[in-house]
Amino acid sequence: MLTQDDYSARKGYLYEEIANNIRESITQGTFRSGERIPSVRQMSKKNGVSVTTILQAYQLLEEQGLIESHPQSGYFVCLNENVKLPEPEISTPSKDPSQVSLHDLIMMILRDTQNPNLAQLGAALPNLDLMPIEQLNKIFLELSRQGDRKMHQYCLPLGLESLRLQIAKRAIHSGCHLSPNDILITSGCTEAIDLCLYAICRPGDIVAVEAPMYFGTLQSLEVHGLRALEIPTDPRTGIGLDALQFAIEHNPIRAVMVNSNFSNPMGGCMPTEKKKELVEFLARHDIPLIDNDISGEIHFADKRPVVTKAFDKKGLVLLCSSFSKDISPALRVGWVTPGRYKNEIEWLKFTNSIATPTLSQMTVARFMESGKYDHHLRRLRRSYASNVTLMSQAVMRYFPPETRVTRPSGGFVLWVQLPDKVDSLELYKEALNGGITITPGYIFSPTNQFYNFIRLNAANWSYTIERALDHLGAMVCQQIAL
Repeated sequence: MLTQDDYSARKGYLYEEIANNIRESITQGTFRSGERIPSVRQMSKKNGVSVTTILQAYQLLEEQGLIESHPQSGYFVCLNENVKLPEPEISTPSKDPSQVSLHDLIMMILRDTQNPNLAQLGAALPNLDLMPIEQLNKIFLELSRQGDRKMHQYCLPLGLESLRLQIAKRAIHSGCHLSPNDILITSGCTEAIDLCLYAICRPGDIVAVEAPMYFGTLQSLEVHGLRALEIPTDPRTGIGLDALQFAIEHNPIRAVMVNSNFSNPMGGCMPTEKKKELVEFLARHDIPLIDNDISGEIHFADKRPVVTKAFDKKGLVLLCSSFSKDISPALRVGWVTPGRYKNEIEWLKFTNSIATPTLSQMTVARFMESGKYDHHLRRLRRSYASNVTLMSQAVMRYFPPETRVTRPSGGFVLWVQLPDKVDSLELYKEALNGGITITPGYIFSPTNQFYNFIRLNAANWSYTIERALDHLGAMVCQQIAL
């Protein structure tokens, strides 16, 4: 019979043996730099040992610098610091405001997203395999069977109260204390931003934006006849406050627009103290802040980041978001906290679209009330964190060493800076001929300053996607060689 000491020794031998096997797999290239290794439970089942034993093995490998833990995502082979690609440079846009004229190029690119024969690396579409489609379909059926006549009526003026209540409850996790009456339901985040611009600005006004800025937001500026003033933006920490202060001192800035949490296209997250500083600075100048938080729930760390609205004392922060990236893009359910512009935005919502479809609102509200939303988000975050890592490493393997790539802490897009000789629009055309669609950097700036950048959608990962990246990397190398 084994004594406790014998058992402990045997247990120690087991975790060391398991660690040695994984180390050998890493050395031989079975698990490559940045790749995810099997989960603790998978290894426990495979080896017929306890979860504790596997955790000891993984802890040993962590101490040896071979693997690292990614919260809510699992364990990954550590990156080789000697070959890790650097991050993109901080943008250096013009100090003058400019008119926005991007619609022709944007519409051409969006049409390609509907082509099923292309490897879709461009449009930031969520992975439908990760969406709670079956659960949503069940809710649709339940609502239909119940025959609630309310789902056939307008929800005026702010939107469905039960949905606004759920949003207000979740806001606590992001540092916000809202009441349902502080929230207005919109048809997606795009309408929320659009209504904010209508309420605040007039044609010809100047709006300060991050550089790069999501092209959908730039489209809204173009439609409203507004001028964009691009502000240098750090890939990790967001808009430059010194540069923004200079811009405000020298221009009649009417509003500021940011993606403070997991920006599109860079994926950066502004530090909490910087958010506070930004809000307080703009409050002193009485300038509204429009913050797009559409990816705020898709964070890779343990805790959801705070939103800028948490520091708003004057009603100047208009926080916009939607459920398009984490529940369903087709339901078109978004929301905004209008702050001091509540009356104007209520009226504009009514005159613009009367109301957001009630059935969509009821479906989202019922899903959130079921308690399954958090479970769904945990699964979504794990998958996206893994996919972002895998795509980042594929870029490192297949693209030239001069390439730079962001390290997102949330969301599912990568911002890639290619060597100076590469023109992203020419690459886009060549990629189309090769059965691949990407998003060229041109459309993230009204001044075309990101000509050698591309945005990649990391929501999906598969053998086909990896082969497409291999092919794309070869095209980049070919452009450099010309």
